[in-house]
Amino acid sequence: QVQLVESGGGLVQPGGSLRLSCAASGSTININNMGWYRQAPGNQRELVAVISRGGLTTYADSVKGRFTISRDNAKNTVYLQMNSLKSEDTAVFRCRVVTTTNVYWGQGTQVTVSS
Repeated sequence: QVQLVESGGGLVQPGGSLRLSCAASGSTININNMGWYRQAPGNQRELVAVISRGGLTTYADSVKGRFTISRDNAKNTVYLQMNSLKSEDTAVFRCRVVTTTNVYWGQGTQVTVSS
């Protein structure tokens, strides 16, 4: 089993920045991909960014150039640096971790971009 603890969400003005963190604990030895997804009210959940164990990254087109995903394998933690935030980025962001046998989700953290 893998447990995920997210932090870093909150309220920010348009153009501002936030950094999300997701720390994994438990059976972390088999973690492969780590990523972030988001879901806004009335919308489907969507991929934001994913990073492989080796550091290969994938981003949604809507966040390219503004968000950066990174990970610290020694700490089993994935980060999402979000810059130039827009109102349309408002959503619940959830961490997702993939191991060799299972997929785990964090509890979610609210990001609200509003003036």
